[in-house]
Amino acid sequence: MPVAPRGSLDRRRFLTASAGAAFTAAALPGCAASVDSGSGSGSGKTLTVMTQVDEWDAKAKKNIEKTLDVTLRVITYDVTKLNALLSSKNPPDVVRGLGATDAPYFAARGLMTDLDPYFAKSKALQPSDIAGANDVWRFDGEKQGAGPRYGLAKDYSQDCMIWYRADMFEEAGLDLPSETEPLSMDEWLDLGERLTKRKLGKVKVYGMSATGLGPMQQLMWMTASAGGQLIAEDQGSVDFSSPEARKALQWYIDYTKADVGPSIINPNPDGWDGPAYQANRMAIASAGHWFGGVASSEPKLAEVTRFAPAPQLGSNRISPCFGGTGFWMPKDAKNKEAAWKFFEWYFAGSPAKERLAGGWGLPTLNSLRQKLPQDTALQKQAYEVQERELQYFSVLPVSPYAQTDALNGILNKVLPAAIKSDTAVGEIADALNSRMNEQFKRGKEMVG
Repeated sequence: MPVAPRGSLDRRRFLTASAGAAFTAAALPGCAASVDSGSGSGSGKTLTVMTQVDEWDAKAKKNIEKTLDVTLRVITYDVTKLNALLSSKNPPDVVRGLGATDAPYFAARGLMTDLDPYFAKSKALQPSDIAGANDVWRFDGEKQGAGPRYGLAKDYSQDCMIWYRADMFEEAGLDLPSETEPLSMDEWLDLGERLTKRKLGKVKVYGMSATGLGPMQQLMWMTASAGGQLIAEDQGSVDFSSPEARKALQWYIDYTKADVGPSIINPNPDGWDGPAYQANRMAIASAGHWFGGVASSEPKLAEVTRFAPAPQLGSNRISPCFGGTGFWMPKDAKNKEAAWKFFEWYFAGSPAKERLAGGWGLPTLNSLRQKLPQDTALQKQAYEVQERELQYFSVLPVSPYAQTDALNGILNKVLPAAIKSDTAVGEIADALNSRMNEQFKRGKEMVG
């Protein structure tokens, strides 16, 4: 069954408040009670959008209705209601989601509209101008990253890059990371250990954070960097027993045991890295370009913050996108004409430019990227680092047969007890293979 797109509610509220404008929320939708709302104006044509509860305020909703000549109906994202609407063939016209994890699952089940014919006729959204990270929204029937486009990211980041506190490095007598060459994962962990501060055996300052958007995607990325592939080529199984996957798994275990940052055993009570980083309780945060909005929120913090490339486990340099948050159009949507007008306005019109001004992520259109904020020293430094990093983007295909949340659920059940009991990495790999491949098997039977 489909599940709600991932994201921390705390992070979402922070981003929405910090952006300062109705269109600049960079949050990921989470499960919430379903609430229908509409302001009742417009041409008689209703555009139904399922999205997060605070996507637009009343003024923004009226502006959408006036601009698109519709009556806007907003449904708060709720997994149970989405399932029911999709099953009854009466879905919303537009749904918010994460391309990196949602597209293969929904597309393989025939629930998404192929948007290629719309792009082909559009002057506002031309395929040649769409950033490569949007390939997470493509699915060719077997694999993610190629084939028709089923959605579009409102903005994106290469989510394994790191932000660090130069003042904490200097205090510890450590050299600053390179702006061009990535750290090795072992170097990163070593820095985390040196930067961690403890009092009476408890961590007071995290040396680093390697939590990302969940352990499954982190392990996929590290395995790929080591030259392997965690999910099989046919997307039908996983193999944690390969040398590359075991190396990734061992690094994740070592990180967890080192207790230098939030982990699957000791989660961050804040739910994400922002509050600890701002409060001088974290030296290195693992996040993409969007985190620059956090670092730039306070002048003193911006002065000591730097951006650096994504660390690597092996010689295959890769810097993926784990989110690609945006919108998609269900196959059975009733008002696709209005839905596409919404796409052109939201992704290429004034909302896109307002999001860009906030500096929370990279724009979905390449033609807008050079307009990213470069007013401060940090913004200039981050822009230069980001421009060099773009060439290392690559889609890490997720399987249409098992949702990432379900696989993360297995990791959350298996890893804590196994790590605490010092279970051998080979045994952990076998347990993960067994449980996850059962999920894949059931998924393949459902898709047919």
